[in-house]
Amino acid sequence: MKKIQVSKLAGIVALSALPSLGFAEAPGGPDCGWGNMLFEGNSGLGPHLGASLTNGTSGNATFGMSSGTNGCSPNGTLTYSGTSLLAQVMDEFSEDVARGEGDALNAVALTLGIEVQDRASFARLAHDNFSTLFPSEEVTASEVMASIQQLMKNDAQLSKYAA
Repeated sequence: MKKIQVSKLAGIVALSALPSLGFAEAPGGPDCGWGNMLFEGNSGLGPHLGASLTNGTSGNATFGMSSGTNGCSPNGTLTYSGTSLLAQVMDEFSEDVARGEGDALNAVALTLGIEVQDRASFARLAHDNFSTLFPSEEVTASEVMASIQQLMKNDAQLSKYAA
């Protein structure tokens, strides 16, 4: 199993906490904001960065979502096609779950929005259900996350964090 350095893990957590760095459908929709209007029809990194900077620095997308203008709407479903934090730290996470503590376990709890006072309960839940979370070596991060969500839904203290 591959080990990940704590500093790298902290960097991954910090980056995953910045939604503007994820490749998600833009908040407000894919056509939202003046940047999208200015760079309409273009593709590639340059136009995407230009549109993002225009929307981010002027605040027009935020205004558009709250007012229903600028091609924006808060009604769409946000999507993400990148790699989850769990997928990136899966080996270390499984080891931490087996021990009942560790940096990867805390990082996943943080990304799930679990408050500090509930993280020990989350660690205990994961540890007590290791075989449910990791039924085989071939289990995927998506499957582990689905199991975590189900376990939290069934837990009185942690159900408030379940999606």
